[in-house]
Amino acid sequence: GKYIVDADYVKEHYEDDNVILLDARGEEATKKGTIEGAITTTWQNLSNIENAKKGDYDWGLILEPEILSKKLGELGLSKDKEIIIFAEGPRGWGEDGRILWTLRAAGYENLKMVNGGLEGLQNVGLPKSRNIKKLEPVEVKIDKLDYEHVINTGELENSYEDYVIVDVREDKEFNGGVFYGEAKGGRLPGAIQVKFVDLFDSNGYLKPNEEIIALFENANINRTDKIVTYCTSGIRSAYSQLVLEMLGYGLTKNYDGSYNTWCVHNEVEK
Repeated sequence: GKYIVDADYVKEHYEDDNVILLDARGEEATKKGTIEGAITTTWQNLSNIENAKKGDYDWGLILEPEILSKKLGELGLSKDKEIIIFAEGPRGWGEDGRILWTLRAAGYENLKMVNGGLEGLQNVGLPKSRNIKKLEPVEVKIDKLDYEHVINTGELENSYEDYVIVDVREDKEFNGGVFYGEAKGGRLPGAIQVKFVDLFDSNGYLKPNEEIIALFENANINRTDKIVTYCTSGIRSAYSQLVLEMLGYGLTKNYDGSYNTWCVHNEVEK
């Protein structure tokens, strides 16, 4: 799909003047080893985490345009550059997808994620580093966010029956376990499980398109359905939403507050 590149593409282009390589795992992980020349940030840095309590209606949402513009400008993320984002595939949380999804809503167009993530980049011989690159600040202007592929708790509560709800969490979460500070265990009513980790093969690369499509078809999810993806905090589900979109599913939205918010205000199934 339009947002996916392989490691060989990155090897060919990562030193180009118009390319920014972004490690989506954050500073702590990046300092343990990344690709030379990569900058870093986290999905939390671009989301309303500091000024809201987990479970609040506005927790975890994309930051408002004025604040987000400032954050992205400080990172040096010019809209004129090609931004190539990587994380750790099924061994991570889909942070690259969440950041790409956020940047797309902010009006960025030239965005890519790396199939195979950090390990894939290392496998093609890109130089490793423990240093985090810092870019010069730039001016970023976001007039408004594009919410075409975004849905919040209030909107979902008001239109729940219109959507097929897809839970991309692990079995232990789907079946009611509490592992990440959720207010209670369970799942959204009627949710269909298609796990984030099942999008990938055993080596951490995305499966062929036809195999991923079969996952959703076997779960009775159709290309004509209106689909909302969710996970614990809208990270893995952002990646999954992008995959569905790239595979031709027409109306797909990521629920950014996700289970952490839903379970505080609404009934859940177990």
